[in-house]
Amino acid sequence: MSDDTIRLVTVGRILRRRGRFLVLLAMVGALVGYGTSLLLPPRYTTSASVLLPGSWEERELLTQTQVATSSVVVDRVAAALGWAGVDGLELKERVTAEAADGNIIKISGTADTPERAQQLSDQVARQFVAFASNIVGDSSDPEAAARTEALRKTVAQTNRRITELADEAGPGRSVESVQTRTELAKLRTSLQEAIDKLDQAGPATSKAGMVVMGSAARPTGEAPPTRPQLVAAGAALFFLVAFIGHLAAARMSRRLRTEPEIAAALGSALLGTVDVPGERFTHRPEARGPRTWIRRLLGTDVRWDVPAPRTSGDEASRQIRYRRLYARLQDRIAAPGRILVVVPDGDEIARRAAAQLVAEAGGDLTLRVVEVSVSRPMVPDRDKESGALVVLSVGSWTAGELAGVAEACADARHELVGVVLAGPVRAPSARSAGRSRHAGTPAFVMANDTTEGSG
Repeated sequence: MSDDTIRLVTVGRILRRRGRFLVLLAMVGALVGYGTSLLLPPRYTTSASVLLPGSWEERELLTQTQVATSSVVVDRVAAALGWAGVDGLELKERVTAEAADGNIIKISGTADTPERAQQLSDQVARQFVAFASNIVGDSSDPEAAARTEALRKTVAQTNRRITELADEAGPGRSVESVQTRTELAKLRTSLQEAIDKLDQAGPATSKAGMVVMGSAARPTGEAPPTRPQLVAAGAALFFLVAFIGHLAAARMSRRLRTEPEIAAALGSALLGTVDVPGERFTHRPEARGPRTWIRRLLGTDVRWDVPAPRTSGDEASRQIRYRRLYARLQDRIAAPGRILVVVPDGDEIARRAAAQLVAEAGGDLTLRVVEVSVSRPMVPDRDKESGALVVLSVGSWTAGELAGVAEACADARHELVGVVLAGPVRAPSARSAGRSRHAGTPAFVMANDTTEGSG
């Protein structure tokens, strides 16, 4: 699956075959989120607004937001509130300020109760206005103010001189006098406009007069993340991590899934494929214990990364497959004798296929079935066998594991005569009443025969 594209069918297969496991992990994540909410105290947030009259640029408003949350303002707030064990450093983490439309500074305060959140926001707004007013008053330059006052006096003297010149020009009986009086009036108007602009640009006018726009509203609900949000986030996080983990494990899987790859890993020819009816294939049926029951309860005893078993034909068609396979096996044997059927330990599909193959063989050819651990393969030494046949399921083993089985057969002096692949199928609902004539008395020996030789 490492080269396959993740499709919707893969997603559906995970949800269908690992649904119980994913739901359990989501419940664990919800419990973790709930525990986290117990460690985090509830928080409440509210805001107070401060209006800045006059004309302000964007960078100036940004500066005012930084002033509102500065250490000087927050320390004054801490001193005014007098909360036990709460200093300005802690309050600084609970206070934020942002510039809104219309020259408004929105100051937000967060506390563990609605009352404290309201008090904090109101106090920060008041201390910010007071501090900003002090800055404006203290930053006025005496020399600049003196120069401005001298300029006003000069303008006043100029206006008086303009009046005198207008009187000397006469009452406007001639064209020249009318033009002179008009020019003097324009000059007086220009001087007055310049003085008005100077007054508007003064720091005392544009930077003073900040107003707190009412008290902050008392919050009615907790600030995010709330307890339900933490519970939902924990459940979603654990679910997604488990789901993505399944996809990542499937894409990194090195199990062989094609017939040529499996045959090449074992170094032998593929004799054919057979069908094994059944819906669920666990490990060994005799496996018991708490871990086995837990795996079955969670649904992890069945692999999810294999396609759903296809629908099989009737019993007769499956027996035909086994008989044809048995005939091909006879053709590959140089001399009549016993065949060692090697099945990977834990491969229940292959074990059932080997049992059915033995049943179809009857008494013409003795098949000896041994199960070999793929982690430490050990095959009995050659006795009267004419070769070894490997039976395994598709998509269950890696190239390294199959190569180890082939080496174990070679060490025990068994020649591999072929490979048989077994795949699960769904038996039709109306099953044939007839069974194989040898199904009741299979002529095979099941053995974990590891003491007769080494591999």
